[in-house]
Amino acid sequence: MNIHEYQAKQILDDFGVPTPHAEVASTAAEAKEIAARIGRRVVVKAQVHAGGRGKVGGVKLVNTPEEAEQVAASLLGSRLVTNQTGANGVPVEKVMIAEALDIKDELYISIVIDGDIGAPVLMASTEGGMEIEEVAEYSPEKIFRVAGDPLIGLTTYHARDIALALEVPAGALRATTKLITDLYRVFIENDCSLVEINPLVITQDDQIIALDAKINLEDDALFRHPELAKLRDSNQLDPLEQRADKADLAYVKLEGGRVGCMVNGAGLAMATMDIANAAGAPPANFLDIGGSADQGQIEEAFKIIMADDDVEMILVNLFAGIARSDVVAEGIVAAAKETNATLPIVVAMRGTNAEKGIKILAGSGLNITGAPDLAGATVAIKQKLQEMGGSN
Repeated sequence: MNIHEYQAKQILDDFGVPTPHAEVASTAAEAKEIAARIGRRVVVKAQVHAGGRGKVGGVKLVNTPEEAEQVAASLLGSRLVTNQTGANGVPVEKVMIAEALDIKDELYISIVIDGDIGAPVLMASTEGGMEIEEVAEYSPEKIFRVAGDPLIGLTTYHARDIALALEVPAGALRATTKLITDLYRVFIENDCSLVEINPLVITQDDQIIALDAKINLEDDALFRHPELAKLRDSNQLDPLEQRADKADLAYVKLEGGRVGCMVNGAGLAMATMDIANAAGAPPANFLDIGGSADQGQIEEAFKIIMADDDVEMILVNLFAGIARSDVVAEGIVAAAKETNATLPIVVAMRGTNAEKGIKILAGSGLNITGAPDLAGATVAIKQKLQEMGGSN
């Protein structure tokens, strides 16, 4: 689960990680009042679930409360389009007003899970303020990595090693070491999947401060953190993703796709998307109905796909276990009739009650093509797309 920067900074503050003085505003008048309270130059930052804000005017340095009011007025109520959003962008409903710092140097630090070793890994670089992907591609030697032990955690001497690698001033070494260990506590105690500070800055008076903050929370652990679950901002989701979220479905809209996918199981869904894309049928979405979806969820999943104007065809790839084929088939038929669906539907069903499910679909009168497996389904999709006017 993504959270906003101002929410991430509150978590950092709670764990003793130094951040600039900042407050959040929902109106231009509030932005002006906050800037006046801070009493110096401030940065106005649009609060959206997307990076690249600064490149499109979502982050601006201003000198007076009146300027802060003007910038906030231009941002609030708009939709910010960055390289991490779709063409429609995401709504700006809040802005953060933060004090501007006198910066001497910019660093980078983050903590993520390394699936290969099954442990959190702390990454740091002297190249802060830029995309870490670029650093990894062009200057990989400037990225330092230390794994935290799942039982012991991140030791103080490892944190000190990172601080030394970042070449912080001697007077800031102890504070940097503490900041790194506190960041690790943030990651572990909140069940995060990502904690990223970019940039971590050194001020002219050698203070070490987390200027920016990005935190992602592990969805499957939110039951342990009801206070964090309340930080979810569904308005930042695509409208179809909002519907899926309410129905407890895993759905992600994909740009440029033509084939709507309905699959049970995240791994199978990703494999389905890869094979379909390789066959010249780019997927319009990721949709995992899960292993125990009921008929109501199946119907909503189908309706969500149908509500996507980019979808020209639907691919259902089901390997039934707990989610029985006949239940999925009944849900598809009910939703298709309710939405007056005429799009071609290619279905591959195996597993529990597969024969019964196929029979239900065959007798539905819908435009359905059956396939014995995913390979056969992709062949059918290619043929359908060619009949409809060619594939990409």
